[in-house]
Amino acid sequence: MRPCRMLTALPVYNEQAHLERVLDQVVSQADDVLVVDDGSTDDTAKLLAQRDDIRVITHYPNRGYGAALRTAFCYAKTHDYDVLVTIDCDGQHEPQRIRELAARCAGDIDIVSGSRYLSASESGGLAAPEDRKAINQTITGEINQRLGLSLTDAFCGFKAYRVAALSPLQLREDGYAMPLELWVQAAHHGLKIEEAAVPLIYLDEKRSFGGELDDAERRLRHYRDVIDRALARVNVRHPAADVDPCAGLVASGVAVPTAG
Repeated sequence: MRPCRMLTALPVYNEQAHLERVLDQVVSQADDVLVVDDGSTDDTAKLLAQRDDIRVITHYPNRGYGAALRTAFCYAKTHDYDVLVTIDCDGQHEPQRIRELAARCAGDIDIVSGSRYLSASESGGLAAPEDRKAINQTITGEINQRLGLSLTDAFCGFKAYRVAALSPLQLREDGYAMPLELWVQAAHHGLKIEEAAVPLIYLDEKRSFGGELDDAERRLRHYRDVIDRALARVNVRHPAADVDPCAGLVASGVAVPTAG
């Protein structure tokens, strides 16, 4: 039996302030590292080009957090990885926990999702902004009620996936709300989900979601709309569902991979 192959992927957009420190930590803890640069306009691309210890895929132009995650899913599937760990590049996650999350996918667990509210983990940096905490709690409760799940944190980007379990998922949301579509799909396909306690770390309480989503009420409505859309189409297979979603990735110009 071949050893488990693990990929760690970071969706990145304008992260020059945190990039080098976070990548140094991730590389020290991971096997193979993929960065999906989602059309950064700062010095992120320049900093990535200076490294020879990662792989990089660049979106032209910016397509959104969900689209960057989908590209990471595609890369993990087409390169025959067994486990994919996703971690954000804003300094809010602890890379030393990468192998811990990955190991929990070694059995029959399909998704191990970090939770900042599962236990009284020590916090670092700033406290979570009240509107973000309130929206997270509200949406997490609604997800649990509608899908029969028992999550405590619906939005944490620090996750480990059994790559084989990603195959039936049809994910089409490009933005920050894609994780909500993921939960709808995961519940529909009966994926086994566990949460793992991770510290609550906020370094920038004014971080933007972009445009009108910086308004809390509009963001809450948007999240509910995403859940409704995902539930409405969960039983309808998209025409492209049986086509490799990574086919033509380079030729289409949507994403261009460069060797690290």
